Amino acid sequence: MDKRDDGFSLIELLIVVAIILIIAAISIPNLLRSKMAANEASAVGSVRTINVAAIEYQSTYGAFPSTLTQIGTTTGAAVGCNNSEFIDAVLTDGIKSGYNLAIIPGTQAVPSASLPSGCTGFSDGYVVAANPVTVGTSGQRAFCSDATGVIRSNPTGTASYTAPLCNPTQSPLQ
Repeated sequence: MDKRDDGFSLIELLIVVAIILIIAAISIPNLLRSKMAANEASAVGSVRTINVAAIEYQSTYGAFPSTLTQIGTTTGAAVGCNNSEFIDAVLTDGIKSGYNLAIIPGTQAVPSASLPSGCTGFSDGYVVAANPVTVGTSGQRAFCSDATGVIRSNPTGTASYTAPLCNPTQSPLQ
């Protein structure tokens, strides 16, 4: 048996490794862009869900919510205006799929005498903001919505608003 027939030469192995590295260099950026697109789609869905829950909260308790916990689900807490269970515990935590989610309250508080006991809220609306945890890695765009239900995006990665309204110069999603 000839010595050449024993296996691969060092040059052949280096060529295979180089080909694998080239394929990885091409595919990894595409994978990261796909993950950011998926995170952005999840954030839009979360903003839409929070919008629906905030409107339902207003219909049920007579005021717009000021925090995610008011419309959210907190384990062990009684269902009521401070734990209405309109959204699940994942959204209640405020972080999902690489995005920070928050409700920013309006500016005109509803008098407590007009609300059920222990409840607080605002009459002029709210803003739902979704900002990427790390711009360029977990997502590129930020999203904003208010009681109008229009979801707007900001390519800088920071939601722009003046409570209780999103900045109207931001692009509405199509």
